[in-house]
Amino acid sequence: MNIQLTENAARHVKKMLATQDQVVGLRLGTKKSGCTGFSYVVDYADAVTENDKVLESHGIKLIVDEESLPLLDGLEVDFTTNNLLNQGFEFNNPNVKDTCGCGESFNV
Repeated sequence: MNIQLTENAARHVKKMLATQDQVVGLRLGTKKSGCTGFSYVVDYADAVTENDKVLESHGIKLIVDEESLPLLDGLEVDFTTNNLLNQGFEFNNPNVKDTCGCGESFNV
């Protein structure tokens, strides 16, 4: 399994994690949602369960549930800033076959 953060994303995540207590890493996953099937889930991980896989990128622990792993294999997560009001994570996922018009969901 290979999931990577870009250097920009890693810097942003490190700042985010530094403001939290008892967080073990960044949780990445998917959920059924939207027009085309799935959406990304990004959250703080305060625990690792037996159904989680722990990966590492730029010194940051990435916690991914087993169901999401096949959908996220090869994923690169970037953090872009266009201006102070327009910034966020961008997902470059080689498994995606289709996205909805609004860009909020994807299909594999």
